[in-house]
Amino acid sequence: MSLEQLLQKCRNNDTKAQSDLYKLYSSKLFALCLKYSRNRAEAEDNLQDAFMTIFKKISQYSGKGSLEGWLKRITINTALQRYRTQGVFDIVNEGQIEDVEVEVETETVDIDFLLNSIQELPDRYRLVFNLYVLDGYSHKEISDMLEITTGTTKSNLARARKILKEKVESYMANLNSQSL
Repeated sequence: MSLEQLLQKCRNNDTKAQSDLYKLYSSKLFALCLKYSRNRAEAEDNLQDAFMTIFKKISQYSGKGSLEGWLKRITINTALQRYRTQGVFDIVNEGQIEDVEVEVETETVDIDFLLNSIQELPDRYRLVFNLYVLDGYSHKEISDMLEITTGTTKSNLARARKILKEKVESYMANLNSQSL
C-alpha cells in the first residue's frame, strides 16, 4: 500500500491504517517527544496526544511538504502545549541577555552525558535549547510557538548554554584528573 493510500484510509478513520501509520512513525516521533519532555512517562503521554491530534487533523495534510515534517510539527506543538499554560518562562528585558558560546570537542564528551545534561536543564531552558540548537528554529519561530518574547527565548538559550558549558567543563576536568 502506498503512503497516499494509507493516508486516505486514515482520513476515513480506518483503525488498521492508523495503526500502520503509528508503527511507521512512532519511534521517530517518540525520540522527538523525549527531547521535549521531563521524563519517559511524559514523553509517552505526549506521543499519544500527538497521534490523537494527527488522526483528528490528518485531512488537513495537503501533501505539500513532507508528511514526516508535518507529523514532527504536530508532535513538537503537542509537547510544547503542556508548558504554555504552566508559566515556566521568565519574561526578561533584552538588555539582560548574556550570549554564551559553547565550544566542545565532541569526540571527548560522552554522548549519553551530553543528552542527560540537556534533559536535566530546567524546562524553559531545555525547550528553547532543543528548538533552537537541535531543531533549527529561529528565535521568532520559538517565541511564536511558546507564546513568549524573542528576548525571553534568547535569554533562555544563553542560560541553557551557560549551564551546559559548566557541566561539560566539570565533566572534562573529571576526565582529565582520572587520566593522570
